[in-house]
Amino acid sequence: MLNLFSYGTLQKEQVQMETFGRLLTGKKETLLGYALKMVEITDHEVLRKSGQKFHPIIDFTGNLNDKVEGMLFKISETEILNADKYEVDDYKRIEVEFQSGEKGFIYVKK
Repeated sequence: MLNLFSYGTLQKEQVQMETFGRLLTGKKETLLGYALKMVEITDHEVLRKSGQKFHPIIDFTGNLNDKVEGMLFKISETEILNADKYEVDDYKRIEVEFQSGEKGFIYVKK
């Protein structure tokens, strides 16, 4: 299983059901050195699933006073590919270490 950090719409039940076919289980986690911003979504399928025109997006700052709170979900290799399809071109997936010391994937500003 892989760790996937969500700070936005992947926490929504409807998005999880449509993207993964199940509700995800996870725990609260904190990511240091990143700042939260917003991006306008134009992809009709993502708009339909999320019901939101603006989605959060994070950008690396390197400042340990900047932090993003979210959920660290356990997902499969197949499910991470489904998450990649859900995220629009403004995002890229990278692996990071969280405040707890655990590692996992996040989607950041491209």
